[in-house]
Amino acid sequence: MGPHPAVAAIRLAVRRVLHDVLTDLNRRPAADRAEAADATPLVLVACSGGADSMALASALAFEAPKLGIRAGGVTVDHGLQPGSDLRAAEVVARMTALRLDPVESVAVRVGREGGPEAAARDARYAALDEAADRLGAAAVLLGHTRDDQAETVLLGLARGSGIRSLSGMPEVSGGPGGSGRTHRYRRPFLQLDRQTARKACMVQSLAVWDDPHNIDPAYTRSRLRHEGLPALEKALGKGVVEALARTAQLSRDDADALDAWAAEAEAGVRDADGRLECAKLYALPPAVRRRVLRRAVVAAGSPAGSLFARHIEEVDRLITGWRGQGAINLPGRVEAQRQGGRLVIRQG
Repeated sequence: MGPHPAVAAIRLAVRRVLHDVLTDLNRRPAADRAEAADATPLVLVACSGGADSMALASALAFEAPKLGIRAGGVTVDHGLQPGSDLRAAEVVARMTALRLDPVESVAVRVGREGGPEAAARDARYAALDEAADRLGAAAVLLGHTRDDQAETVLLGLARGSGIRSLSGMPEVSGGPGGSGRTHRYRRPFLQLDRQTARKACMVQSLAVWDDPHNIDPAYTRSRLRHEGLPALEKALGKGVVEALARTAQLSRDDADALDAWAAEAEAGVRDADGRLECAKLYALPPAVRRRVLRRAVVAAGSPAGSLFARHIEEVDRLITGWRGQGAINLPGRVEAQRQGGRLVIRQG
């Protein structure tokens, strides 16, 4: 008798991602492959102890050995709740019981920039990046589900952040803003709903921890999860989550195409000294021009995760609505200013 359908589904999703990891490793330059020839690839799971990440940890522990991959785990202690260190130790024990190795807990200090949720996310990814580098991991698996994707799309829509925000989370990324290695982070569960992961934990008798922050109405995502999405489903009927996930994929395809166009266009709007020419920027389609501007602002030192559509719109007005206005202050102490037909973007 085979495994429960929920368990089979999560294992299949993880197996596919592990095959992709191995394929990417084989595509590396010959010198890199030779250097790693004697090393067994390591894949880590980022595990909070919740149902999604515990289901992921279990599936990784089951599938990785069959493919000759070492499976390890990392839990991040954000220090935001009393006893968080004890909770992290429990998660380490649960991952160890699954025979993951290496397993560790990493404590972080969460700042305030961008709000509590964004600050916690930035601290978490920084810790995961450090652990992956130190342990030599080929990939880090994240337990985001289709429900998380739907919430991300709605949050992007509410912020008015443009098509890139509507594209949600990619299946493969290098972290927020593309930090870290390009293919480091993998999200096997984006096509699976949250209930499947929870069911897989239940039938395997996996202990899970329900983070109280996930039901705290002080957090935007929590309110969306427990109030916003249920209200939408009540008004529009079932299928809202699936539709939002499809929107994410369609938006991602469009955003990727526009990003590629902007990357090609950028060289053509710079003068011999590499400065952006306002007249040439003005001639670009708005969607492409704003992407060129965003690329330039990030290159100047503005954190991608703190840069929103309203910031780029202000910079864009230096091109399309020039009335002699002064410099625009941007996150990361970056300034954008129009000088003699050129757009100067630099850290102040």
